[in-house]
Amino acid sequence: MLKIRYPAMVVAGLLAVMVAATASANANKSITIGDNTETGSESTVNGSISVGSGATVNGSLSTVNGTIRIDDDSRVEDVETVNGSIRIGNGTVVEDLESVNGSIRIGEQVTVDGEIDVVNGKITLGNGSTVADDVSNVNGEFQLSGTEIGGNLSTVNGDVWLMDGSVLVGDLIIEKPGGWGSENRKRKPKIVIGSGTRVVGTIVLEREVELFISDTAEVGDVSGVMDIDDAVRFSGDRP
Repeated sequence: MLKIRYPAMVVAGLLAVMVAATASANANKSITIGDNTETGSESTVNGSISVGSGATVNGSLSTVNGTIRIDDDSRVEDVETVNGSIRIGNGTVVEDLESVNGSIRIGEQVTVDGEIDVVNGKITLGNGSTVADDVSNVNGEFQLSGTEIGGNLSTVNGDVWLMDGSVLVGDLIIEKPGGWGSENRKRKPKIVIGSGTRVVGTIVLEREVELFISDTAEVGDVSGVMDIDDAVRFSGDRP
């Protein structure tokens, strides 16, 4: 099921960054890591973090109010921000990616060895990228193109576009909104399973959605408040 870790993430993230920032001159400054350099963990509070191409970060990158950008062919462990976006360049290898209020955009041929967790923000993954574990979001769109997800993909209010031969090994879970999401209860998320895409697990629908499945897509099953017969079949790139 969807792991809504907003309070724990905020508290833990803020504490970790604040403690590190206490002894750091970079508490309110941006951090730049050059091309082809190697360094340890870096953190800031009110600043962005930029990592050059071919760089290696033997540790985590974290900020509270700022964007994190990682260029092509770099290696980083955990990447976390509270209020800011995350941008990952082509061919990069990372562990977990987490954001509360900000989008995550991942380029092509990227390897995420852990999971991706967002509360309010769009998640975009490029062609040939893989995620070993779960990808979750509460309020934000998913756009996956030629991507493989090893775990579940889950959301409450987000539209989902699984396109261009993407593979979801786990379940696609659309959760029923709680009290905090009451303003979005009437809007039906749009779920598109595109051409050549495979959902190996089950599409679990705890609320009604607009479900579109390509004629060339493969879906294990649809369960919950809707079933496979409720899906609109389409041909071509998009419904």
